[in-house]
Amino acid sequence: MAESKAKALQKELSYEYPHIAKVTPEHIEKAAEFAKGYKNFLNKSKTEREVVKEVTSLLEANGYTVFDPKKSYKPGDKIYKVNRKKAILASTIGTEPITEGIRINGAHIDSPRLDLRPNPLYEKSEISYFKTHYYGGVKKYQWATIPLSMHGVIFKKDGSFVEINIGEDEEDPVFYISDLLPHLSKKQDKRTLDEGIKGEELNIFLGTLPFDDSDDVKESVKLKTLEILNKMFGITERDFARAEIEFVPALKARDVGFDRSLVAGYGHDDRVCAYPAIIAEIEAKAPKHTTLTILADKEEIGSEGNTGLDSHYVYDYIEYLSQCFGADVKEVCEKSACLSSDVNAAFDPTFPDVYEPNNSAYLNKGCVLTKYTGARGKSSSSDASAEFMNKVISIMDENKVHWQIGELGAVDVGGGGTIAKFVAMMNIDVVDLGVPVISMHSPYEVISKLDLYNTYLAFKAFYL
Repeated sequence: MAESKAKALQKELSYEYPHIAKVTPEHIEKAAEFAKGYKNFLNKSKTEREVVKEVTSLLEANGYTVFDPKKSYKPGDKIYKVNRKKAILASTIGTEPITEGIRINGAHIDSPRLDLRPNPLYEKSEISYFKTHYYGGVKKYQWATIPLSMHGVIFKKDGSFVEINIGEDEEDPVFYISDLLPHLSKKQDKRTLDEGIKGEELNIFLGTLPFDDSDDVKESVKLKTLEILNKMFGITERDFARAEIEFVPALKARDVGFDRSLVAGYGHDDRVCAYPAIIAEIEAKAPKHTTLTILADKEEIGSEGNTGLDSHYVYDYIEYLSQCFGADVKEVCEKSACLSSDVNAAFDPTFPDVYEPNNSAYLNKGCVLTKYTGARGKSSSSDASAEFMNKVISIMDENKVHWQIGELGAVDVGGGGTIAKFVAMMNIDVVDLGVPVISMHSPYEVISKLDLYNTYLAFKAFYL
């Protein structure tokens, strides 16, 4: 039967983003293979310090050297710079003059978590605890009754420091935050979901045994905990004021579903963009434009501080790099282009009311272009221009990358931000591009392997 005129016109004029597996089935195996490296990276890199350490090793193994603004560089040279062990920049020098602009890909490597307070250790009812202060946007109740691991660094009075990683090895103990049993939670059940567990109730179990021969000592369980910490790390209670300790889920990244098409893990936001970004950077051998891959800190709390994008360290790097070639940093920035590589919310059929279906990202339909974020009337957003959207979309179409458009939920339901507006402040064109995520900001988020792989392909194409 001949196709109707209406049906033919609908095919010509309308468009629906397809399921990748239906149109490019060869991506299934490639995505599964790429996800193996990503899961390994995710398991080894649960804090921003650990990400920087792992990425530094990757870069040095692939010929990168520490950037020296006094040196001369030529096309193909690979350089990197670490900022305070919590952010890292990497570049490959392009074949075109730097005055033609650089191609920037910026992801963040901090994730929601529980931080220790400066004076965290206490005892109550013969149980020793740590007091925490949650970091980033979390649903606090999700952090109770799951296994937690302890990561970070503690400096001692003599200037030396110890790195801590407890709870990831199968033989390690894990840590725990309690919740009420349903038999006794009638009063708690009347709380709002936001206060199901309150911030002051995010207290971590440490120990229940007293110090030996402690009849004349108050808080003997706390003392036993201090003794253990002193034997393990040579620290005292006062040293916590010189520490950065984070508690994160003691959970490994795992495939999800019978078909293994999804990956669950802690920290997809935003390491699911950071990993393909750094792999695309490493694989850029002779790019036309000089590359700059940014793995930044502090995005989850507004990109504050000197390791976040709301500071000068990225602009300073671009200026130093420009000076190496006798170029004006202002001219370089004006002609540069950036992908703010951050995740977006994937449509969740279980909770459809908070999404606008025609403008939401979906699992297995590719990386998501987010023209603007913000809240309400695009507040605190960088709204990419039509010209720049066209440029990025053209790059992906020419390289057969699967992409889709998405907003962060329905209008007036909520909102969020990325590093995009801080890149825009440097007079650089920028748009958000990343991976759709289910259960974003939870201790165990979910992504699609096909979306991850096509985000990697987008980054590679952007750096050609």
